[in-house]
Amino acid sequence: MAEVTVKKQQSCPVLPPASLTQEKRHLTSEEIAILKANRNRNTDDTWQNVWVSAEKNAFTPELIYDCEISGFLVIGRLIHASLQFHDLVLETGFYHSYLENVAAGDDVAVRNVAYLSNYCLANRVMLFNVQEISCTNHSKFGNGILKEGEPESNRVWIGVGNENDARAILPFENMIPADAFLWSRYREDKEILQRFVEMTEYGQSKALDTYGIIDDDAVIKNCTLLKDAKIGKNAYIKGAFKLKNITVLSSPDEVSQIGEGVELVNGIVGYGSRIFYQAVAVRFVIGRNCQLKYGARLLNSVLGDNSTVSCCEILNNLIFPFHEQHHNSSFLIASTIGGQSNIASGATIGSNHNSRSPDGEMIAGRGFWPGLCSDFKHNSRFASFDLVAKGSYQYELNITYPFALVATNGSNQPISIIPGYWFMYNMYAMARNKSKFQKRDRRVVKVQHIETDPFAPDTMQEVLESLDRIIELTGRYLKSQGDAKAIAAIKDEDLYQIAKDFLHQNPDAQLILEDSRCQKKYGALIYKPVRGYREYRKILKYFSVSTLIDYCTRRHIPTLTQAELERIEQLPLYTSWVNVGGQIMPEKKVDELLGYIKTGAVFTWEQVHAFYEESYALYPAYKTTYAIYILEQLYSRPIFNFTKEIYEDILADVAKINDEMYHSAFSSREKDYSDYFRSITFRNKEEQEAVIGSIDNNEFLNEMKPQTEDFNKKMQKLFTELC
Repeated sequence: MAEVTVKKQQSCPVLPPASLTQEKRHLTSEEIAILKANRNRNTDDTWQNVWVSAEKNAFTPELIYDCEISGFLVIGRLIHASLQFHDLVLETGFYHSYLENVAAGDDVAVRNVAYLSNYCLANRVMLFNVQEISCTNHSKFGNGILKEGEPESNRVWIGVGNENDARAILPFENMIPADAFLWSRYREDKEILQRFVEMTEYGQSKALDTYGIIDDDAVIKNCTLLKDAKIGKNAYIKGAFKLKNITVLSSPDEVSQIGEGVELVNGIVGYGSRIFYQAVAVRFVIGRNCQLKYGARLLNSVLGDNSTVSCCEILNNLIFPFHEQHHNSSFLIASTIGGQSNIASGATIGSNHNSRSPDGEMIAGRGFWPGLCSDFKHNSRFASFDLVAKGSYQYELNITYPFALVATNGSNQPISIIPGYWFMYNMYAMARNKSKFQKRDRRVVKVQHIETDPFAPDTMQEVLESLDRIIELTGRYLKSQGDAKAIAAIKDEDLYQIAKDFLHQNPDAQLILEDSRCQKKYGALIYKPVRGYREYRKILKYFSVSTLIDYCTRRHIPTLTQAELERIEQLPLYTSWVNVGGQIMPEKKVDELLGYIKTGAVFTWEQVHAFYEESYALYPAYKTTYAIYILEQLYSRPIFNFTKEIYEDILADVAKINDEMYHSAFSSREKDYSDYFRSITFRNKEEQEAVIGSIDNNEFLNEMKPQTEDFNKKMQKLFTELC
């Protein structure tokens, strides 16, 4: 027979913190009699462990019925009233519940809670049909801190980016992906790693006196277990299976919801997030306005703001904002994903599933889009906005070309890459990208400033590097083909210039380049490199001109002048950029921040966030100087030496690409309505329009047309004083 241990009643009563009993009183003998008559039981025969509101006529003892009281019970205003949330209507009071060391605010409703222990309920909280809500005195609510006397082994880490935990970070309540990025990347600096731990501990109480928190207007019903949970204002939790050692951030403006069968352990749920239908998350941080649903598994991962994850499996990842992964047949393991990404069905991306060891990893820039049934061998890396065609990639990949199409040619073969693919064949997607994500951003409080424009310094940096690579490979190609000038070139810079001249003088040349560094062992074939080169140059000019137009708009001037160029020249120039959790920052500013942290000048995460904010405020200025730098690189001279012909060349290319963006976007989208095979499932055109609409009603294209015209007008004025 199993041995049963009987817990003896403590001889010393548990007293509530003094702050909880302010403006409270003990019960009168009449009130005690009513409570006993209502089948309430108390481990304290004197009932001195109960405090109620001292306000006149603010306590109605009849509203406590069939409850067992242990430890202490502190109650705010309790009068006849009812609370309603959707179809759930509860009379205020405590009914059929076990209450141990509970403090409640005004007008709460607690009904059928089998075990409620060590919790503080705020005002108008509704608890209905819950088996257990309890809190231990050493709870951390998902934060990676330690309490008094606890060993280091008790600390909860999140092993992002790699399954070997060598990039592990500590979660904290206000963590954003930028924080996780800094912590996970600069692993060689032991001093900065220790400072991150200290910053996470800063201001946190180590005392073993923690009570659970359920804040104003929260509703919890039909749940199994909430243990060591901090629940924010207006949160709605229904049918959850287990919520343990977590914080659910919520507010009246950004309400978080947790639904049926959900299991959350050791983590932080961001404001306005929604988690439903048997989703599981363990050791995690979920950002603002995220969705996790339909059996999704999120383990040892940080999920950025505005992301949606359904059905799939995500382990050991750091994922920046605007991530989409909707399919039961996909998994993502040991990766750092730059955001604005979409993982297709059947994509199996993981280290120990197609590598010899479980310590590989993958890094992908913004806009990563692997096709159906794709798998990659770790370690692999992808530039921004790369589209990877369906296939099994047997060797490690290093795709440095942004906006490219990558395709496999089978085992033991070079892969194929088309640089600038999106600009050639799907400009609609690129043109729509910025506005699409801006509309999906439903955060009320935007702690992190997320760059959603495909044409930003991080991608332009990759484009510049790709231009150099194409020129370098073209030089090798010319030598291999016996080109006399290329063979005669003695210095690398001479061959570079010959190749560059060839690309400019032969815009219709059809050649295929070889790039050995893009795939281990078999390399890659670069298709349409001359056209890609041209597209990359046009996009760089477009970015520069649009950035300078924005500069003039901020300065309330119609055109650039020599004086304005001199003013811009005084601004700091940064040429190396980093995607820091979705915010684009100069690499030197990141180094500056890390330096401040190491010296102690920055010692809290709030101050780190303030640094992000300051950097963002200067971001337009940083972009402006970078735009000038790009033009100078393209024309190999200072901007003060630009001629009228150069400015006309810039305007011609930018006008062309601006018009192309609209017309190509229109053409790309028009195919969805005019293509014959798109119509074969419909009885007639009227049915087709009823189902998929018409291009005339496309909101984005209707917005884009006047924007294109306005851009062209501003562009024509931009250089008038300089020509």
